[in-house]
Amino acid sequence: MATKRFDLVILGSGSAAFAAAIKADERGASVAMTERGTVGGTCVNVGCIPSKNLIEAARAYWEAQHPRFDGILPVRPPLDFPALIAQEQALVQELRQRKYLDIVDASERMRVFHGEARFLDSRAVSVGDERLEADRFIIATGARPLILDIPGLRDGAPYLTNEDVFALQGLPEKLLVIGGGFMALELGQAFQRFGSEVHLFERGDRLLAGAEPEVSEALREYLAEEGVQIHTQAAVRSVKGVAGDVELAAVVDSRAQRFRGTHLLLAVGRMANSDSLNLDAVGVETGRDGFIPVDREMRTSADHVWAVGDVVGRPMATPVAAREGIIAVENAIGGKHLEMDFSAIPRAVFTDPEVASVGLTDAEANEHGFSCRCNTIDLSSVPKAAAIRDTRGLVKIVAENGTDRVLGVHILANRAADIVHEAALALRQGLSLGDLVEMIHVYPTMSEALKIAAQSFSKDVTKLSCCAE
Repeated sequence: MATKRFDLVILGSGSAAFAAAIKADERGASVAMTERGTVGGTCVNVGCIPSKNLIEAARAYWEAQHPRFDGILPVRPPLDFPALIAQEQALVQELRQRKYLDIVDASERMRVFHGEARFLDSRAVSVGDERLEADRFIIATGARPLILDIPGLRDGAPYLTNEDVFALQGLPEKLLVIGGGFMALELGQAFQRFGSEVHLFERGDRLLAGAEPEVSEALREYLAEEGVQIHTQAAVRSVKGVAGDVELAAVVDSRAQRFRGTHLLLAVGRMANSDSLNLDAVGVETGRDGFIPVDREMRTSADHVWAVGDVVGRPMATPVAAREGIIAVENAIGGKHLEMDFSAIPRAVFTDPEVASVGLTDAEANEHGFSCRCNTIDLSSVPKAAAIRDTRGLVKIVAENGTDRVLGVHILANRAADIVHEAALALRQGLSLGDLVEMIHVYPTMSEALKIAAQSFSKDVTKLSCCAE
């Protein structure tokens, strides 16, 4: 076995790994990354990039048939689904080359080794027939779809996950989706808009269990209006069938039912890619579903090993993973003791309308011991929403009693994922409701909804002038 030595070995080659590798390279360290699959990880290959591309295509196709403005007549454009997939895959390949492979090629200190990585001892991993040695390691191997222990799923019944749904060559006629989280909702709505008949099965009593109830309920209403058939309190008992003909048995609201579809999509969560790493050899502990516990410096139970990205668990998001990678390198290579701040990380679900939030929910604020008060406004109170003829949604603010400090902001709106960053900055800087009110916004904009929501704590916003004053 050939031996190569590096200042840092990173297991994985996704967003977290590359952020770490680039930072280490900037510090003059030699870096090895390992990859058993495709360079780039989940986001560029089977996550953020292909999903948002497909979601936007579905939105354009849907809006052509359902114009919001009088005088624009609805049309049903011809749909070439394989061409959409080909364009999406071309985008993936372009970004993977430009944002990942070209970066490695341009560096004299960075290399990628292809193959299954496995710790040999506390200072070495094997990849194929090569031994990579280092004094410091970062585990950034990501996560994969969680496959439920449902009879039939592990016995050959066909199913899709995010790892193959973006390569479909034909539009599903009838798509059964197990899950009620962000991936299930984003893809469920997209395929419904393309023309599939979509059924969602959520075992809980509402969609997006971690969101504010007002957001969950309103989003369910909007999806149902578009034709998505939503089954909550649905316990899936078994799955069987062959490609193109799948049968799902479930108990829905205490009643046993059977559903047939052409395709089945699993979107119920993730499990860590840590089981094949031989972590016992290096003294790294794992928890539920293989996720690796870390401290705020991203250090594992082994002093010379850090872990970042989806392999450590929630929050699973590309920019979070990248920041964790940078923190880990600054501590591992730079000898610093930087800590990851999770207090003001914005989150988004790219349905239409979008869901975005930052900070605590009403229930979480109470659980943390805050005395808080909340207010919710409807988007009909926002002039820009009226102007673009899309008043679906709401804004809810959770504030601390007495100080009026903003503890959480929750948005269901057109472009909510863009609006939420102002709220995230407010939380990061400890701003109050008054600070949001005094902020002068461009008029009319959707972000003005935050100001109006803050004003609603002290006045009737339905009686404001057009400039929200």
